[in-house]
Amino acid sequence: MKMIFVRDTAYGFRLVFVCIFACALMFIDHSFEQFRFVRGSLSTLVFPAQKLVDTPIALVRNFGGFLATQQHLFNENKKLQGTQLLLQGRLQKLEALEKENQHLRDLLQSGAQVAEDMSIASIINIDPDPFTHQVIINKGKSAGVYQGQTLIDAHGIMGTIIAVNDLESRAMLITDASHAVPVENLRNGVRAIAVGTGGATLELRHVQKSLDIVDGDVFVTSGLGGRFPIGFPVGKVIEARRDHGKPFASITLQTQAKLDRGGHVLLIRNQDYIKRERINEKK
Repeated sequence: MKMIFVRDTAYGFRLVFVCIFACALMFIDHSFEQFRFVRGSLSTLVFPAQKLVDTPIALVRNFGGFLATQQHLFNENKKLQGTQLLLQGRLQKLEALEKENQHLRDLLQSGAQVAEDMSIASIINIDPDPFTHQVIINKGKSAGVYQGQTLIDAHGIMGTIIAVNDLESRAMLITDASHAVPVENLRNGVRAIAVGTGGATLELRHVQKSLDIVDGDVFVTSGLGGRFPIGFPVGKVIEARRDHGKPFASITLQTQAKLDRGGHVLLIRNQDYIKRERINEKK
């Protein structure tokens, strides 16, 4: 017990001595200008050691800040990518709506140029059979659609209604190999029959080589037979060949209607055709 008391007493004297010495140094440093040089020299000597001690701490702090910054940038970049994707999706939707509105305006403008009764329908399905060119529209008997009715777009004849139920109808496009439409040359009035090829074009059947048909001629519906209204564009001649070994000229037309574009069509009500069909039914 005595040894512990002696040791604690010695520690106490040392602490008091150190405090007195520190206070004396502060008093002398504050009171005498000569000690500023000594203080500066000591600071210079101590600076490397202080820097060496602070360097690991600074490195750890800077590395932690770097990681935090990288994580923040990563999160911001991910957020911006998501926002960009969302805006791109909305932009695509706006572009699609703009194109659809333009298509509808073109249809309405096309309908305003003729006197026939017309209505707008939407294409809701396409027949997947590669050997037929047919589409399904969203209007049927309840909307006044009838078998044999003509479809057009803003540029020309698209096809004919071949089957009708209450809510929807099936139409055959003019490029179908089973479709035919009476036409005449807009330039000189030459008449012919335009038949679908099963591809993307039409051809004029049984055309005499002597007939005046050249590349660029536009053929419109002639009205013969009464099914198709008169004067609607059907196709433009893209190839007119007259081979010596064949009895007829080979005339190929590109359709005026954009059959592979747009989602809306115009249905033309041909009143004369309707009356004639009703008379035939009564007979």
